[in-house]
Amino acid sequence: MRAARLQLAAVLTLFAAVCGAQAEVIDDILRSLSKGASFLERQHEHINLDGVVGFIMLQAELKEAVRTWPHSDPVSWAQRTTAVALVKRLDQSFEKAVAALQQNDPKYYQEFEPLLSWRFWLVPQEWSSTDSSLVYPSTTTTECYDEQLSDKCLTLLLGTWKMNGTPCIVTKPCRDTMTRFGCPHYSLSHQMLYFLIGKMKGCSNLLKGDTRASRANMTERSYEKIFCSNMMKTNQDIMKDGLTQQTVDIFIENILICGLAGFSDLYKADWLQHILRLQDEEVGCFGRDRSIISQIIGDELLEQLQPHRRVKRREKILPDGCSSHITAVAVSALGGYLNYYLTEQDITKRPLS
Repeated sequence: MRAARLQLAAVLTLFAAVCGAQAEVIDDILRSLSKGASFLERQHEHINLDGVVGFIMLQAELKEAVRTWPHSDPVSWAQRTTAVALVKRLDQSFEKAVAALQQNDPKYYQEFEPLLSWRFWLVPQEWSSTDSSLVYPSTTTTECYDEQLSDKCLTLLLGTWKMNGTPCIVTKPCRDTMTRFGCPHYSLSHQMLYFLIGKMKGCSNLLKGDTRASRANMTERSYEKIFCSNMMKTNQDIMKDGLTQQTVDIFIENILICGLAGFSDLYKADWLQHILRLQDEEVGCFGRDRSIISQIIGDELLEQLQPHRRVKRREKILPDGCSSHITAVAVSALGGYLNYYLTEQDITKRPLS
């Protein structure tokens, strides 16, 4: 009897330690997101559309976290209260940020307006894992397509290609491009984003009309698993080589997109710490470059030397050296981590085999 009591005490002690460690990580995430919200409050008139969409994704994740917060102990309830306050702060900033976007870039705003509602973004309700056997034997050395084609294909899905346009249109060039295997980096992440946005929009036949015999048994989820398995490999290679200023953006973007698609194995604890360390303590953004002038000049020179290089044409480096895009993908990836940590002990939401 004494041995059984000691064993139970040891189990309870271990459980308390795990819960305590998890509570600390959630505190770290919420503290980081609070600083990110402060950045949005100060810069809402200057953040570009891609940046605002990242914060909108975060808002969807926070609202879901608040709705499903799994515990009622004092520490956890205090964390939920912090998340509720964050939601209110973001709501106030969004109204101003969206109004500024509508004025500053009306065409881009019209094309991607559906993405500017937190209700568009669905948070995963169950988790699965990537599969290393699906990694490509090799990838192309350059991007498979440019941002203009990606934007065009997305507007056809969203129905914003013209006023009152029909949504869920998939042209052959879009289908062929978005299902091409072997694409690297941003081409790969935007293939995955295409399928993700199609699902969020409710488009059910992205593969209709694909007559290739080799793809006869492929489903939309099959493509998602292939793409995210390769995005996982990209991130593993980046970590092996060491995270750099050139690779940090795609590294976090991969975590964000595949996490939102329900692939929980990209939510690695050490990758979370790398993201948290990227935040500038002074202004709250991520990926701040203090040598802002040389950075801008360098990007412009690189664009001239490499005309086919993918340039996020609506990326915006702010005067304080903050990157709109890196900050957006970082806060929304952190929102994904938050939801995952809150649900990972729920047996109904553990990774599916």
